Amino acid sequence: MPRLPVLKAGQVIRVLEKVGFKAVRQRGSHARLRHADGRVVTVPVHIGQDIGRGLLRKILRNAELSLEELMELLEE
Repeated sequence: MPRLPVLKAGQVIRVLEKVGFKAVRQRGSHARLRHADGRVVTVPVHIGQDIGRGLLRKILRNAELSLEELMELLEE
């Protein structure tokens, strides 16, 4: 199993949009994305900062995505 990458918030949001999430609001530095089936994910958007591996793991769990799916979507 590959190790979780360190990503920027924009990269995470683009991956989530590829699988059907839509940005519903942004309050301050946190963007909220919602899927048509009701799943909701919050992504912190801090300029110049990476999303840590632990937080990325939680985002993937909330979005019901596997690490393998994330890696495939990053390569597209």
